[in-house]
Amino acid sequence: MTKKQKKMLIRIIIAFLLFAGLLICGHTGLLNGLSGTVYLFLIYLIPYLVIGYDIILKAARNIRHGQVFDENFLMMIATFGAFGVGEYSEGVAVMLFYQVGELFQGYAVGKSRQSISAMMDICPEYANIEIDGKLTQVDPDEVELGSVIVIKPGERIPLDGVVLEGESFIDTAALTGESVPRRAAAGDEVISGCVNGGGTLKVKTSKEFDDSTVARILELVENASSKKAKVENFITKFARYYTPIVTICAVALAVLPPLILGGSFGEWIRRACIFLVISCPCALVISVPLGFFGGIGAASRIGVLVKGSNFLEAVAEMETIVFDKTGTLTKGEFKVQGIYPVNCSKEELLEVTALAEGYSTHPIAGSIREAYGMELNMERVSQAEEIAGCGIRVMVDEIEVLVGNEKLMKQEKISYVPDQSAGTVVYTAFDGSFAGTVVIADSVKEGAARAIRDMKQVGVKKCVMLTGDRQEAAAAVAKELGIDEVHAELLPGDKVSKVEELLERKEGKGKLAFVGDGINDAPVLTRADIGIAMGSMGSDAAIEAADVVLMDDDVKKIASIVRISRKTLSIVKQNIVFALGVKALVLLLGAFGVANMWEAVFADVGVSVIAILNAMRALKID
Repeated sequence: MTKKQKKMLIRIIIAFLLFAGLLICGHTGLLNGLSGTVYLFLIYLIPYLVIGYDIILKAARNIRHGQVFDENFLMMIATFGAFGVGEYSEGVAVMLFYQVGELFQGYAVGKSRQSISAMMDICPEYANIEIDGKLTQVDPDEVELGSVIVIKPGERIPLDGVVLEGESFIDTAALTGESVPRRAAAGDEVISGCVNGGGTLKVKTSKEFDDSTVARILELVENASSKKAKVENFITKFARYYTPIVTICAVALAVLPPLILGGSFGEWIRRACIFLVISCPCALVISVPLGFFGGIGAASRIGVLVKGSNFLEAVAEMETIVFDKTGTLTKGEFKVQGIYPVNCSKEELLEVTALAEGYSTHPIAGSIREAYGMELNMERVSQAEEIAGCGIRVMVDEIEVLVGNEKLMKQEKISYVPDQSAGTVVYTAFDGSFAGTVVIADSVKEGAARAIRDMKQVGVKKCVMLTGDRQEAAAAVAKELGIDEVHAELLPGDKVSKVEELLERKEGKGKLAFVGDGINDAPVLTRADIGIAMGSMGSDAAIEAADVVLMDDDVKKIASIVRISRKTLSIVKQNIVFALGVKALVLLLGAFGVANMWEAVFADVGVSVIAILNAMRALKID
């Protein structure tokens, strides 16, 4: 509880004790002698001002600034009216219970903020730089790109970088929601905002502070509340027109019936005050944003950053999800999956192919050299010649070696056995004779198949995969994962066209999401209804363009976000129906004189508390 909330609680307790004492005195007849006098008014005015002076000041300040119609104004007018017709106890009760509701609301918002506060607490206060053999603390903003910083055990990593020296375990929970620490050693990348474990690390910075992971996340979190869902915008507009309308209705209720029907003004003013208390839109204005805030908080707790309640609402309506293959459903790490020799041994085929690819910088060549695993004697290689779009011709131990694709085999008129394996197939020939194939493939991420199953269980109707890979390789991955539709051999620009085509095929209000991680995915992430990016290994452009960021690249969490968003939207709609339903009923009862001020207090404060309790359930969704 904050200092402000503690002060409010003290005021509530003091006002309640004074009010309870007055009620006891009233029921025991001790105040009978003061009935109808100004002294009774002044006695009740004490607890009223103790509990309500700030509401009156806020209402007066808002009126002075031209913002007349808000809940402070309604509470002030209603309680003034109650005092005006001699209903002193009801006037104090309304203000007391309204402040109880406000205190409860503040506590609920605080609980919601705590779920996001881990992300807001990740900002490092300093960075350690070694100057003249001594460690000096400087502002992370002052550290230049490429500088070497020292991170002691227990300190928060101030900037993104690569470990030069040391070994430790990094706590990434605040960013990714992952409870298991990650090992970091020389050569590993570390990201800002995480906490260093038991070892001291020397890190060479790879980004300036403004471009670091922690700075980007803080900016995204701070901007999230400005992007409102359609339901939130509706409630904001609704309250803007609703409050002046009910105020005019209350004035009409106080003035017109006595003039038209005759009778006492006092009774109709009392009904008008009850009408005003009932009509206060607190339950809607508080609980709807609180529900969305709770949903965003629940998402952040599992390591998913949703950039606004409008995107949370869109995820709830998601029916089609499109994946980029490499780095999203697969690891993006090409490895040799099969060696199939013809007229030679596996060892000989792999060794000669690795020697032929010895000078190449292509990832496929790198994976073949990695599979060979031993140091290559490049003195055995000569006369290397690249054949554009086909492969390479080299001399290895005075033997002509051809390494490449099917086109190369056909071009050189070499009789070969076509390999239909899923992945990239490298064909090798020795002195004009086919020697065999090496198959390189990207491995599927652990849990990717389960992620697809989970998405279908939560109501996603279609899962689509886009890739620039070969049709055979794409089809094999799609079959393994249970993907519904595959589009392979695409150029980066083709992905945007395919997404636009899928958007045109949509039916009804269903939304389309795209999940990607590369810099070439940014245009597609922007074009889709919902862009979902990988936050840990994804590019800056992809994260910037996305609406939802998976901080630990775990696609299984997409299904969790769908559940969170749909439950949040359900809670918000429940609050709207409940609040409007109860208020409409009690407003009618109040207008006809059936409801008293105590029932009006329930219709305002009671409904608000129930709606807030319901909204807080969004925090517990997982």
